[in-house]
Order: sequence, then structure tokens, then C-alpha cells
Amino acid sequence: MTTSRLQKIRLLLLDVDGVLTDGSIIYTDNQTETKVFHARDGLGIKMLHQGGIKTGIITGRSSPALLRRCRELGFDMVFDGIQDKLEVLDQIVSDTGYNTNEIAFIGDDLPDLPLLKKVGLAIAVADANRLVCQHADIITVTGGGRGAVREVCEMILKAQGIWEKLVEQWI
Repeated sequence: MTTSRLQKIRLLLLDVDGVLTDGSIIYTDNQTETKVFHARDGLGIKMLHQGGIKTGIITGRSSPALLRRCRELGFDMVFDGIQDKLEVLDQIVSDTGYNTNEIAFIGDDLPDLPLLKKVGLAIAVADANRLVCQHADIITVTGGGRGAVREVCEMILKAQGIWEKLVEQWI
């Protein structure tokens, strides 16, 4: 059943802290916030784009480091500093015309639950909050910020029969 749901995905939405990063928030002495991103997650996002799948961020925090990473990877939509993630999902559905069944979301903590309960494919990273895992259709093997996003990208691309063609560029 999960394979058929993966085949329908046209948009992958992500939380950031705890999903695209390991959840650490580092402040430097000059009051700059830094984040650590996993390179394999980035390649997974780019491969989704090559396969015609859109990507987006919905996160409660704002960070120049995040915005830079989103520009580098070419995310189709970025919503940062968001308190009501469900409201943003409704806006995305309205703006894109996608059905919620065509949208997957990866989350890790309690503010992600409303989205996870509404999208077509709810995904939790391996080290997500237990309640979040209970509401997930898929739980990654890998933790947030350690390649979990890449794992999901590969699942989607393989289910849609796109993976092998994309990998050919390196073989």
C-alpha cells in the first residue's frame, strides 16, 4: 500500500530542525546561528527535482543558513517562521492545485502532527518523537540530519520508476 502512495507523490514537504538537520541549534559568539546539513540529503532533493517532483520547506524557525541552503538546492517553496503549518498546507494546495494525496511531509516533533495527519504520506525520521512516529505511514531508518531525507527521496524515485534512469548519469 505504501508503494502506491509513494507513486502518487508530486510534492515533498519537509520540516527543518530535526529533519533536514539533526535538531542542533548552534549560536556563535557573534550571534550567528549555524546549522549542519547532510550532503546526501541535498543530492536527494536535486534528484527529486530532476525527476519532476517539487519540494518545499515548512518550518517554525527562520535562519539565514537555512535560506542559503534552500537557494543552493532550489527548493520550490520555502515557508519559514511559520506557527500554523496546517494553514500553509491549505495555501499550498490552493496555489498548486495538488491534492493532499499527492503531498508527502517529513516531520519529527509535535508541531508537525497536524500536517502529518492531513497529507497523503506522513513520514517521520527515525529519531522523531514517539507520538509523531505513531502517526507516520513511514519511519526512516536514518535519523534527522543524517540522510533521512535522502532515504525518502530514494523511496519516492524508486516507487515512481525514476531512480535507475537518474543514477545512470554516474554509472
